[in-house]
Amino acid sequence: MLMIWVILAVLGLCAGSFISAVVWRVRQKSLKSGHPNLSIFSGRSQCPNCHHVLAWYDLIPLFSWLLLRGRCRYCRRHISWQYPAIELAAAAIFVVSYAYWPDGVYGAADWVLLLTWLLTSVGLLALLIYDLKWMMLPNKIIYPTLVVAIGGRSVYLISFETDIKKALIDWSLSVLLASGLFWLIFMASSGKWIGYGDVRLGLITGTVLADPLLSILMIFVASVLGTLIALPALATGRKRLNSKLPFGPFLITATALVLLFGQIPINWYKQLLE
Repeated sequence: MLMIWVILAVLGLCAGSFISAVVWRVRQKSLKSGHPNLSIFSGRSQCPNCHHVLAWYDLIPLFSWLLLRGRCRYCRRHISWQYPAIELAAAAIFVVSYAYWPDGVYGAADWVLLLTWLLTSVGLLALLIYDLKWMMLPNKIIYPTLVVAIGGRSVYLISFETDIKKALIDWSLSVLLASGLFWLIFMASSGKWIGYGDVRLGLITGTVLADPLLSILMIFVASVLGTLIALPALATGRKRLNSKLPFGPFLITATALVLLFGQIPINWYKQLLE
């Protein structure tokens, strides 16, 4: 088990490095910055300050940043602390997901669901960061992440699900709640209360959870998290009632929390009804 944790931690660090590259390149493409070859898969990584192409030894997750003391090898300007922070966050998600996966990871079915979540979490973390920085959920990240989530869920249904009809109904209801509710809010407010990116994000979160009860709990947890952040900001004057607040990060954080721990309060609630 320790070896699995180590492997997942290393993979998480690499995923975090990939996430930073994705966020930066998608942003530069949206700005039409003119940088050569901003392809996510074939483009070469470069310093965001001097744009010098980085060597492989400059790209070792976390360790390169530590060895270079947070500075570019070529221009000596500071490299943001967000890069190692994202790498550590991704590593933590990978390890914690395995450690607290509902009912444990034992057979092939469990591994399919876990790996699907880990791959999907890479896109979700990229969306979280992008929304925090620029209050946008770009389709260039949303749609590939959605494909991964649907693909993994479909493999599980076809290969391991014993009651496919019920699983499809639960999945559909989960997506309807996670996405449809925000679509109604978007339409009712003409896009003033919530962005359409949150509607698309619901397609991913609803697929990840694939359970209407978990989707309801996710929306509740996201609302609580948003309130806990918004109230102090309003009280201190840092935000006003008409200030915009990205909701995507709360939805993504709530999805991770509910996926790993949400069955606990749901089971408790069901016991109260018995």
